[in-house]
Amino acid sequence: MNSSAEILPFRIEIPQADLNDLNDRLAATRWPDELPGVGWSYGVPAGYAKKLAEHWRTGFDWRAAEAQLNAFPQFTTEIDGQNIHFLHVRSPEPDALPLILTHGWPGSVAEFMKIIGPLTDPSAHGGDPSDAFHVVAPSIPGFGFSGPTTETGWNMRRVAGAWAKLMDRLGYRRYGAQGGDSGAVISPMLGLAAPRNVVGVHVNGGLGFPTGDPAEFEGLTPAELARLGQYQDQDRAGYAIIQATRPQTLAFGLHDSPAAQLAWIVEKFKEWTDPARELPEDAVDIDQMLTDVSIYWFTGTAASAARFYKEEQKSWGSATEYSALPHGVAVFPGDPGVRRIAEREHHIVHWSEFDRGGHFPAMEAPDLLVEDIRAFFRLVR
Repeated sequence: MNSSAEILPFRIEIPQADLNDLNDRLAATRWPDELPGVGWSYGVPAGYAKKLAEHWRTGFDWRAAEAQLNAFPQFTTEIDGQNIHFLHVRSPEPDALPLILTHGWPGSVAEFMKIIGPLTDPSAHGGDPSDAFHVVAPSIPGFGFSGPTTETGWNMRRVAGAWAKLMDRLGYRRYGAQGGDSGAVISPMLGLAAPRNVVGVHVNGGLGFPTGDPAEFEGLTPAELARLGQYQDQDRAGYAIIQATRPQTLAFGLHDSPAAQLAWIVEKFKEWTDPARELPEDAVDIDQMLTDVSIYWFTGTAASAARFYKEEQKSWGSATEYSALPHGVAVFPGDPGVRRIAEREHHIVHWSEFDRGGHFPAMEAPDLLVEDIRAFFRLVR
């Protein structure tokens, strides 16, 4: 094996000096003013951000979170000139199906902490051992411990190609793919990149984008029409437009101020989690959310994660080739999945809609997500 194909063990060990620096910066934050009575409509309220930042500074235990993450075997390897970090948790069941999980922005491998155990060892979590998976969960290039990227061109298609190489390097010739957010685009692309290896693709959230043809809207239910309406909601798209056009300018604030990085990410947890929950921490565990934010901060990947949108923006609106691989979709509240749209470019064999959870189901409703992943892959194992 040549050195570039080596798989090296990895542990997260953030220097104490970095924790002290975070504490000092949070304590010295220069807070912005805000208008009275506007709630979240102008962005994250300063009063809310102050409280959350104080919890991050004095209540959140990074070392405990670090130990939780380090309980999962982790590795790095170089693919296509880029360092790739990944969790690799093998099941005790010898016939387990390999499964590659892909996060998105502003996510990380920390999203998966509640689902890796049930997926890899179902019998220890009240499940059927025949549903077991060997889980591979990489950090997208430019994100967290796979960052930063050092050249242009790292778009979703290139990531999917890197995932195919990673699974091949791990010796997995037959495997499944699952993802949400950007992972719900990368996972189907992986199926197209390695159709002889991928047995099926499961995503949470939307799959495919509407073309604007009025015929797409005919006969849809009110709920489906509401989901499609999200694609036209410019109020929610500001973050993406900034990251897709001027990621470097944005990054000066995010990279230098933990309060800015916190607000930039937590706003998405407010907007994308279960609409029935008022605050982000009502939907997700507050310390798991701060673990995610901390990964961006400690790895200094605000810029390279934002660049991911710039790289992908070139392909926005372009046609996607049809995938005949079996696909399963789990739609959680607030996400825009519509079966008719998904079926235009994907062979859908499994479709579920849930009334709790949201855009981060591995954190919000891990029980529902795990069962849906199991149900889909029973069809293709």
